[in-house]
Amino acid sequence: MDLLTKEKRSWNMSRIKGKDTQPELAIRKALYRKGYRYRIHNKVLPGKPDLVLKKYRAVIFIDGCFWHAHNCHLFKWPKTRQEFWQKKISGNKQRDQRNRTELKKQEWRILTIRECSLKGKTRLTIEKVIHLTSEWLESNDSDYEITGGLVCQKTP
Repeated sequence: MDLLTKEKRSWNMSRIKGKDTQPELAIRKALYRKGYRYRIHNKVLPGKPDLVLKKYRAVIFIDGCFWHAHNCHLFKWPKTRQEFWQKKISGNKQRDQRNRTELKKQEWRILTIRECSLKGKTRLTIEKVIHLTSEWLESNDSDYEITGGLVCQKTP
């Protein structure tokens, strides 16, 4: 049972931002300090990637573990309105897959940085995340993911 009223829950949910989140700002600032230049939220590309580094033919998504149903300690299915959340989060995952497929067709390299890499009990330091990101950008590797407690791993 939800402890908040419907109005209070609605207000709380309306405050959750889809872009310019704290993890996104931290990554952007750190990459900029290292000399990487990028565009943000390019509406022309599928999924409006958080960062687009044209020089490297690379896009970076900084995904919240809840909204993208990442299999980590930060994601738990809500106990209320289960059908709604199942549909919402499953839709997010399907849309992510479609966007990534289209980006691959357009020959973009894709890095996904998960929220758990920057927050929670398995978080990495921001320096480690930026180091891994920088290594990936300078490589020829295509699709990678940075998650909490793990090094870059190739995504299927």
